[in-house]
Amino acid sequence: MNQKMNNRKAVSYNKWGYIFLIPFVVVYVIFQLVPLITTIYNSFFENYRSGLTQIGPNFIGLQNYKALLSQGDLLTYFQNTMIMWIMGFVPQIIVSLLLGAWFSDPQLRLKFTNFFKTVIYLPNLIMASAFAMLFFTLFSDSGPMNSILMNLGILNQPFKFLSNTWSARSLVAMMNFLMWFGNTTILLMAGMLGIDTALFEAAEVDGATSTQIFFKITLPLLRPILIYVMVTSLIGGLQMFDVPQILTNGSGDPMRSTMTLIMYLNKHLFSKNYGMAGALSVLMFIVTGALSLLIFKFTNSENE
Repeated sequence: MNQKMNNRKAVSYNKWGYIFLIPFVVVYVIFQLVPLITTIYNSFFENYRSGLTQIGPNFIGLQNYKALLSQGDLLTYFQNTMIMWIMGFVPQIIVSLLLGAWFSDPQLRLKFTNFFKTVIYLPNLIMASAFAMLFFTLFSDSGPMNSILMNLGILNQPFKFLSNTWSARSLVAMMNFLMWFGNTTILLMAGMLGIDTALFEAAEVDGATSTQIFFKITLPLLRPILIYVMVTSLIGGLQMFDVPQILTNGSGDPMRSTMTLIMYLNKHLFSKNYGMAGALSVLMFIVTGALSLLIFKFTNSENE
């Protein structure tokens, strides 16, 4: 009899869990699932505006996908996106690991750690548009950076930072690094603080150095958080838009070397070519999923 009563109570409590999930499910269906299905549906149609004439929507099957894959632009913009993401992510993860290890080390007994954590995280709260406008002003041909370098005698004439391929890419990567390394530092530091200190003490008793402890104990135990950081950073990198869009005024100059996939998608949306935009969105969804699965498979194979 008591068992039946307990089962009934469990069922009555479980229903509240489903009730609390209803708002999330409704928001997900309206703002995520329906747009996803609509995008996939539109990708099979010819639907664009030519002057004042609306063409379509006409069902054309996979023609939008064939047109995108046959163009060399798609691969070029994908390479641009990945290059700028890697240039920003590598220093981001290195600096975040160093700062996380520094702040989470109890032996250092650092003072004002909460203040420094706040300062590190502050750039993450600044809008990307404000960051881009700041860098555009600083590194313009007549901006403060050129003035400083010329006054120091390093340059004889202004350097065109935004007209050189690698300097423009470096500026985009630097902005992404500055905006996101604080968030990554907080995540990695939380993971480091969750590691049992007895492991570190045992390693020190056995004569392990700080470097050996970091690479043999800290990094392996941080692997789940590192995977999360890498996947979320990859997704954010593939969605890179606002910084290069504002910095180059949407042109992706010089020579489209800073044009990203989302900027390319935005051009299709701006020209009202919804069929091509939908096809490009689906391709990006597939690429993002494939790269994320590749990261999971690579890390799981290492665990095995």
